[in-house]
Amino acid sequence: MRTFVRFVLGLLVLKAVVASPRFSRQVDLDSYDDANYDVEPDNINLENHDNYDYEAELTIDDPQIEIGTLAPPDYNYPVPEASLEEQEAEEEEEEEEVPLKPQLIPQGSGGSGVLMGPETQKGMPTCLLCTCLGGSVYCDDLRLDTVPPLPKDTTHFYARYNRITKINKSDFAFMNKLKRIDLTANEIRSIDEKAFAGLAELEELVIRENHISQLPPLPETMTLIDASQNNIGGKGIHREAFKDMSSLKYLYLTDNQLDYIPVPLPESLRSLHLQRNNIQMMHEDTFCNMKDFNYIRNALEDIRLDGNPINLSRTPQAYICLPRIPIGNLI
Repeated sequence: MRTFVRFVLGLLVLKAVVASPRFSRQVDLDSYDDANYDVEPDNINLENHDNYDYEAELTIDDPQIEIGTLAPPDYNYPVPEASLEEQEAEEEEEEEEVPLKPQLIPQGSGGSGVLMGPETQKGMPTCLLCTCLGGSVYCDDLRLDTVPPLPKDTTHFYARYNRITKINKSDFAFMNKLKRIDLTANEIRSIDEKAFAGLAELEELVIRENHISQLPPLPETMTLIDASQNNIGGKGIHREAFKDMSSLKYLYLTDNQLDYIPVPLPESLRSLHLQRNNIQMMHEDTFCNMKDFNYIRNALEDIRLDGNPINLSRTPQAYICLPRIPIGNLI
């Protein structure tokens, strides 16, 4: 039974193969070749053959294109001309978009360089010699002999550990945004009387570790003054120099040659450091108001008078209005 089924299936498969076009085509070609095996190829008439080979129609002049090997042709389509209104608009845009050429401002304080700031006396832009970050200019430890010209928008200036010997009135002229100056550890011996007069925004001045003997007038906007470790004596501070500084909080005059406390001091003052000077006495109204015993000075919490030849126990009424007793010799 199985043998009979296999025989029937074999006949069906054979019949399907014989009936296929591919098989009949191959049989026709084989019969054609057998019948015409001695015929010259040039005499074969392919046009009448059922299986016409189209490649025979191609001549040498007809290029054979292989798909995927040639780039598409580059067509240059004509561009329509712009209207008169569009041309005028383009000309106006070209006139407006003029490229900006960065220029360095010539030497001089208060100048504002577009790229690197004004040039120093060494012929180098300030922001190339120093480090400029936003409105802060850092010129620490560069062996500078003078204050370099600063960009106009400078707000914080640091030139610590240099060799600057003098501050001129032109060094910070027209620096309307300058808030902090730090000239720690230089060789400054003199400061022009008007060196800081025009600085309307100045709040902090640090000139410690120099050789200054005279403190010039400072703006009323000051909040911190540090002139410690200098040579400031009894005549080195203007009378009532700090009276109108309504925002002053920190006054440091340590290690100088002062022989008195520079009164009157503003109500805003929080910290007063006068240690290691030559202060020998204190008046009863130095810090308090002897006419008003109810007066309390809450802000002034830190007073340093240690290292001075003064006995604080002799003037107890001078600081009864303070929240804390000054630090110093009580014997």
